[in-house]
Amino acid sequence: MSRVPSSAETSITNPGADWQAYENPAAAGFSEKKLEAVRAVAASQATDMLLVIRHGKVVLSICDAGQKFLCHSMRKSFLAALIGFEVEEGRIDLSATLESLDIDDRQRLSAVERQATIYDLLTARSGIYHPAGYETPWMRMIKERRHSHAPGTFWCYNNWDFNALGTIFEKLTGESVHQSFLRRIAGPIGMQDFTIDGEKPDGWHESFQISEHRAYPFRMSSRDLARFGQLYLQNGVWNGSAVLPAGWAQECVLPYSHAGALGGYGYMWWLEREGVFLPGVITPKGSYAANGAGGHYCLVMPALDMVVIHRVDTEKEGRYVTRFGVGKLLRHLLAALDDTS
Repeated sequence: MSRVPSSAETSITNPGADWQAYENPAAAGFSEKKLEAVRAVAASQATDMLLVIRHGKVVLSICDAGQKFLCHSMRKSFLAALIGFEVEEGRIDLSATLESLDIDDRQRLSAVERQATIYDLLTARSGIYHPAGYETPWMRMIKERRHSHAPGTFWCYNNWDFNALGTIFEKLTGESVHQSFLRRIAGPIGMQDFTIDGEKPDGWHESFQISEHRAYPFRMSSRDLARFGQLYLQNGVWNGSAVLPAGWAQECVLPYSHAGALGGYGYMWWLEREGVFLPGVITPKGSYAANGAGGHYCLVMPALDMVVIHRVDTEKEGRYVTRFGVGKLLRHLLAALDDTS
């Protein structure tokens, strides 16, 4: 079993213009022979990119780390990061209610629903089950009945909350989610590929007939996504300088809600809970992830000083990897880590 490094023992190595790679996986505590099982699992399913970072350097890279993929619901963790700046600078008050912000929707919100706070939306506890756009079949299946829970009393993974947060963010800041992400995060941590310019920007909005609140999709390369995960692993610090407000990265991944077999839930981040996260594997304590439909994961494992990126080209019809497939991949990856560092 690998030993958890202390904070004093863990050296931070941020990438420069590109990620550095180990000459041999053994230098990062991995068995090259056992990593073959990881490659075999990836080859047996629709894994289009697997990138493993340990101690700030690349251990394993399968396929093109520069290829951009849709992020799906990982967009929510990006917004969670951005909200921290606005809380710190006073433009967003987590206790503000929808009523005070004049937030409504096509099917008018009730007086009770309008008492939901930004904090309730951020933790997916609004109690507002109004129709929402950009939902997967699973999200529609688990959605509670309208008016069945008061704000703050019940957790439900609900796109109305996440889309309305985008509306609130842009209303209070005067800047789009994507513009803010480029300025606040992508630029400071040196993302290599992310752009919102040109004919095919990596951030845009999707509008819907059923709701006033738009989605804010992202497209991102795996090497850029790994930088985002590394930023959180380092508690918001990059090359010795604070990028995120002090304490915000940790606040985002506190266990505000029990998510059953899915683990726990923070501020739009999924959390390991007593080893429960992906089926078929005991996930290291304190791990958390930004997840997206079809098999997109930005998994951060502080206990191992490691970031794992898993991507699928979900823009191709029928291409996806289930939670069971990603769990199997992670089980083999952890089995390949047999160091004492």
